[in-house]
Amino acid sequence: MTLDHFRPHVKNWFNPFIAVSMKMGLTPNILTVGSLVAAIAAGVFFYFNYIAPAVVMVALNAGLDALDGALARAMNIQSSKGDFLDHVVDRYADIFIITGIIGGGNSGWLLGIFALTGVLMSSYIGTQAQAVGAGRFYGGVLGRADRLLLIMVAGVLTLGFPEGVLGMPLLGWLLVIFGVFGHFTAIQRFAHTWRKIQ
Repeated sequence: MTLDHFRPHVKNWFNPFIAVSMKMGLTPNILTVGSLVAAIAAGVFFYFNYIAPAVVMVALNAGLDALDGALARAMNIQSSKGDFLDHVVDRYADIFIITGIIGGGNSGWLLGIFALTGVLMSSYIGTQAQAVGAGRFYGGVLGRADRLLLIMVAGVLTLGFPEGVLGMPLLGWLLVIFGVFGHFTAIQRFAHTWRKIQ
């Protein structure tokens, strides 16, 4: 179900933002670092249960994360360094946002660890496939774009239903989804890569 498959179909949406970024003299790396700052802010807001601004910061993180690569392609300056920075920042962004959700009292730490390891392992295997010569692979049921969208939806729903469901906040149930489907995605990516390795 990953939304990453739709990126080629929405790339034209970024053209106005790319034009503005270029006029402002922004570089892809600046946008990447900006996405990290937004993720840190989101994590802090989630920790203190300021849900609305947390959702806004997650949306900003998602937008900047998509825009940095689009800007690099538009400027024809794609590089291994930029790609490496982008992936490192994405993993730290995941950690800050999810840790903020956990720390805000939405789940116990065991559930939080289950969710965070699912997210990190699915992402790790997706890029590790390239390292072993099988090509980068982002397939599976839950990609990063999906996770960011789900965080925003769960955050908005939390504003309307702060009592949660069955005694647990909606953001806690979100972590259940991240844990179950994150690890399932990791298994899918592992199986795909294992078949392709010679």
